[in-house]
Amino acid sequence: MNHLSRRTLLVGGLGLATTGALAGCSVTTPPTPGTPSPVVLPTPTAATPTAGQRVTTATLTPAARTYDLGGVTASSWGYSDQLGQPLFRATAGDLVRVTVDNRLPESTSVHWHGVRLANAADGVPGITQQPIEPGQQYRYEFTAPDPGTYFFHPHSGVQIDRGLYAPLIIDDPREPGAYDAEWIVVLDDWTDGVGKSPDDILAAFKAQHGTVSSGMNPGGMMGSGGMGGMGHGSMGSPLGDAGDIDYPHYLINGRASTAPATFSGKPGQRVRMRFVNAAADTIFRVALGGHLFTITHTDGYPTKPTQARSFYIAMGERYDVTVTLADGVFPLVARPEGKNGTAWAIVKTGSGTTPTPGVLVPELDNPLDSRQLSADTSALLPNREPDAVVDVQLNGQMQPYAWGINGKVFGQDTPITVKAGQRVRLRMSNMTMMSHPMHLHGHTWGLPSNGGLRKDTVLVMPMQTVTADLQADNPGVWMYHCHNIYHAELGMMTTLRYN
Repeated sequence: MNHLSRRTLLVGGLGLATTGALAGCSVTTPPTPGTPSPVVLPTPTAATPTAGQRVTTATLTPAARTYDLGGVTASSWGYSDQLGQPLFRATAGDLVRVTVDNRLPESTSVHWHGVRLANAADGVPGITQQPIEPGQQYRYEFTAPDPGTYFFHPHSGVQIDRGLYAPLIIDDPREPGAYDAEWIVVLDDWTDGVGKSPDDILAAFKAQHGTVSSGMNPGGMMGSGGMGGMGHGSMGSPLGDAGDIDYPHYLINGRASTAPATFSGKPGQRVRMRFVNAAADTIFRVALGGHLFTITHTDGYPTKPTQARSFYIAMGERYDVTVTLADGVFPLVARPEGKNGTAWAIVKTGSGTTPTPGVLVPELDNPLDSRQLSADTSALLPNREPDAVVDVQLNGQMQPYAWGINGKVFGQDTPITVKAGQRVRLRMSNMTMMSHPMHLHGHTWGLPSNGGLRKDTVLVMPMQTVTADLQADNPGVWMYHCHNIYHAELGMMTTLRYN
């Protein structure tokens, strides 16, 4: 793995073990019950490095593991013995080869969230590959095209709501590195091994599943379901009902507020902080007490530098910020929107009293969201009028629990079909009282209302419409879904298709 120069990486020993090249696995087309039309799985081919291209190799071993969340022990699944690790790091242009050695009791997969890679490496069972069965190995190969902050996780059931996630950083060889240190901050909501299991939560949602509403549905919300429970109401939030589940714990870098992670620095240092929201059901508002963020990137792409006391980050989103450290001890807070509890860490640059989770953090008030950002000119899609406009409705309700797209659940949906080379405009209209982080695989959108802001995960707020343009330059069958994993598993997903 590559090493940072001119700056330090403070993420508690993140890193992947490297491995030699292994034989690739062939993929055939399995039956895919419930999909609206047959999907022919792409055939992965062994990639040959071009002249001068670096090859970055690694092995992931998903397995049952036990984690210390900070005085709380949880039995779960993960890729290593440290929760939220190992970090995978490459440089834009590298040929990436990652072998997955599945030691779980059920099949799995790995999706490289946000990476604009070849369809065969996207990691979606039944769409781009066969599941990786217990005891099997599978190799992913792709060229890392774009620098940025990403992460990886399964696209198999609700496995992301366990410990199966970790950061993916693609460095830019042209970046000057105008900062003194880099901190990677991974946010999560946690229940596995300490509360209801993700599978039990999903089963309970399925048991109350009903017909997806079509058109506007301003009702259908429920009150709080308690820790590990369901149906969390958050009428006071500008995001509407921001999540369905009260989790026992909210984590920063695998640690609960009872024994928080500590980031150490020196007064006056300029730090790049890379935030990843790996949660399954929780939108966070994030602040560093006594400090002001400058947002520089979202979902891997540069923005016009924008100052913010705090910001929202939805499931699947990533934000890069810079901050100049003050002297003292400060709380780094990620408050779950509309829920009880706090994800909490400590930033220490000098002496002072260590703040506790009950302390007031005024920076959390009035957080920025992506609607206040715009793209840096280097991140803009080429200027072009759309060749096709596709209207998409996000439908559903809490009672009875049901979520879908265009009034249909996945398996009964009509795929979005476009033509290669088109500029496609999606108009996503949220007809529900929940916010939905909508994620498109294999592409990034340009958001016209945000000066072309580039995003692969867009938070669509209640009763609002987001217009997003994409360039159809990466053929295949690509998932498009809500990144609330329980909404997706109950049907809020479809596919974008072209050859």
